[in-house]
Amino acid sequence: MNKTLLRVENLKKYFAVTSGFLKRTTLYVKAVDGVNLSIETGETWGLVGESGCGKSTLGRCILRLEEPTEGRIFFENENILSYDRKTLQGIRRHLQIIFQDPYSSLNPRKNVRQIVGEAFEVHGIISKKERESQIRQLLERVGLRRDHINRYPHEFSGGQRQRICIARALALRPKLVIADEPVSALDVSIQAQILNLLVQLQTEFNLTYLFISHDLSVVRHLCDRIAVMYLGRIAEFGESYKVYDHPLHPYTEALMSAAPVPNPLKKKQKIILEGDVPSPINPPAGCTFHPRCRYRGRICSEEIPAERELEKGHWAACHFPLQSGLTATSLKNG
Repeated sequence: MNKTLLRVENLKKYFAVTSGFLKRTTLYVKAVDGVNLSIETGETWGLVGESGCGKSTLGRCILRLEEPTEGRIFFENENILSYDRKTLQGIRRHLQIIFQDPYSSLNPRKNVRQIVGEAFEVHGIISKKERESQIRQLLERVGLRRDHINRYPHEFSGGQRQRICIARALALRPKLVIADEPVSALDVSIQAQILNLLVQLQTEFNLTYLFISHDLSVVRHLCDRIAVMYLGRIAEFGESYKVYDHPLHPYTEALMSAAPVPNPLKKKQKIILEGDVPSPINPPAGCTFHPRCRYRGRICSEEIPAERELEKGHWAACHFPLQSGLTATSLKNG
């Protein structure tokens, strides 16, 4: 049985909205609003949801690139939110990120040797002589040539730049890698190559992934467990095949109905959600999804639904979850 590598408890991140000459705080953007998750060693944990739901902010909070407003983050049973700057630098060796945009995440003034080798320099774990050899080996492992070490980012294609980002993330042999939509900016043919590379590297480097994406087909292919996020909260999470084949939350049901089917002869009825995503500055009371939910009841606008384990290993935060052989409507009326 794998041990828990990362555990997040009631994590919140609110961004202040200021106004007036004195820049007084009048409102807060509730980007992440009470998230709980647990990732085991060696697994790939997928995080999906609409743009603006707080996926990337959650990933950045876990790495403390953004300081959470409230909550706790345990990495190997140590609360890293209690770490000072010096202690945090030591733990950063084990927590790395692959950013979404391979163009803006690389310094155009530095060559590949400097970009990938910077981690070794900051942490001082190997000598300068060994550094050169390590960088060349990493480049080769991610599908680049050793002589690419002297080139600058503008000399590479988008897929090659993302390979450089992956090499940089793996330089210190991390335990957890947060992949923040690492293929969304790439061509479809290149996406497949990068995804296959990530799968191979996971086995070779014994990695654990938190894979953030809005592409449901990519997440299904790659992830062991999936969490569906809506307006700063986790709506549903569980094993990949359970979430895809038997969604329990109405929002997940709508997402899955919109996912493309590879068979053109197979027709799929799409569920069209009414209205727009509410503002995270002033989210609805109770369940934040209730204004768009076709199964909503009175309690949905009054109480925040608790996360419940409705099947073994399958959780949902919904007052009227979908069940096997039952619709949410029948549950509400019954």
